Amino acid sequence: MDTCKRCFILSLVFFLVFFEDFGTNVHGFQGKEQIETTVEEFLNHSPHFTTTQGMSDVEEVGDDDDDWQMVQAKGNQFVNNGQPFYVNGFNTYWLMVFAADQSTRGKVSELFQQASSVGLTVCRTWAFNDGQWRALQKSPSVYDEEVFKALDFVVSEAKKYKIRLILSLVNNWDAYGGKAQYVKWGNASGLNLTSDDEFFSHPTLRSYYKSHVKAVLNRVNTFTNITYKNDPTIFAWELMNEPRCTSDPSGDTLQSWIAEMAAYVKSLDAKHMVEIGLEGFYGPSAPARTQFNPNSYATQVGTDFIRNHQALGVDFASVHIYADSWISPTISDAHLEFTKSWMEAHIEDAEKYLGMPVIFSEFGVSRKDPGYNSSYRDTLISTVYKTLLNSTKKGGSGAGSLLWQLFPDGTDYMDDGYAIVLAKSPSTSNLISLHSTRVAIFNSRCSWKCRWGCRKKNPLETFLYHDDL
Repeated sequence: MDTCKRCFILSLVFFLVFFEDFGTNVHGFQGKEQIETTVEEFLNHSPHFTTTQGMSDVEEVGDDDDDWQMVQAKGNQFVNNGQPFYVNGFNTYWLMVFAADQSTRGKVSELFQQASSVGLTVCRTWAFNDGQWRALQKSPSVYDEEVFKALDFVVSEAKKYKIRLILSLVNNWDAYGGKAQYVKWGNASGLNLTSDDEFFSHPTLRSYYKSHVKAVLNRVNTFTNITYKNDPTIFAWELMNEPRCTSDPSGDTLQSWIAEMAAYVKSLDAKHMVEIGLEGFYGPSAPARTQFNPNSYATQVGTDFIRNHQALGVDFASVHIYADSWISPTISDAHLEFTKSWMEAHIEDAEKYLGMPVIFSEFGVSRKDPGYNSSYRDTLISTVYKTLLNSTKKGGSGAGSLLWQLFPDGTDYMDDGYAIVLAKSPSTSNLISLHSTRVAIFNSRCSWKCRWGCRKKNPLETFLYHDDL
């Protein structure tokens, strides 16, 4: 199809989806009904789209193996095969462990199928389990091959459902081993370590971590025969889940570790993107921004959002959002206000100081919180999505978000209170699906070359980026 015509068609569909909440007169369009009529008439006369085909067909335009390439950061946005790649995704951390047991392996496929059905395109999960039950790494550089094959299965299965993976390489927390397990291994080898934070500073523990990174990146998938570092299914490597170094509030210790490890990952794999895994707390390098932190303690955990992300080798920023953990467990409108200001501050800083995309890589609310109800959860999710769309329409750094967390039915025993089971949450499922459609159309509108190269401005450009959105 003519590229500019494709852009126009997709823009018409986008216009319908994006303006579904707006019934006002915008430059001659009298409400939603006229918009629907206009789009339907155009699409039904197009050989490539009919309204009876459904919105999923929008994503199929040009959908072939050529699209399955490495996603890259270009300026403050992600790009795939020359087109924008905004992210609507999710977390499910335990996929490798479930895949290691034949009785639960099917849940991995079930989850990816359900996530794909609502248009989710990126999943964040653990590529570590250190010294624990069903450990991947039983001791430094000693691996359980069956568990590694389980991770292979997760990667290969994700590809089947066109879902990309952010693979996290170690935990700050004790779950699944974490930095505490590395310290135990160090002491078992004869070291005299007294703090878990020595994970970041002791050369032996740094070498343990590097060996694990090397083992994962150089792994040849037993299902696909593709080396991990060459597989476009992997969206990015995450250095650590929620790193903190409270023993050094200045941030120098963690900064040194980030700089060394980001460079090391890039030395092994220059193709994939790297992110740190930070929660997003502001630190000493930007005292004026600490006003956005959820509490005073956040400035004392050794992280520093702007400084940390200026390390060479880091391609995009990560931020988490947990008002119920950081401010108060009781649900209130203050949580929504914090979420919006927290996001806007980090989007602004990613644009102004970092020049990179930012993903809000964990966000959610627990059913265990006092005052919780599903309507509030939908409002929180909608707040995140709308804040991102406000950035997207301006070409800003808000590049996507990942729900914490998506579960298939029958896995309630793993639930930490934040799990979303799509089959049991129709309103939430619809909200996710609508946002996925909006994101997919942003991603599919046209290549950057077409967008700026077409002689005539897209007829709906004014509407797509109208200030009243």
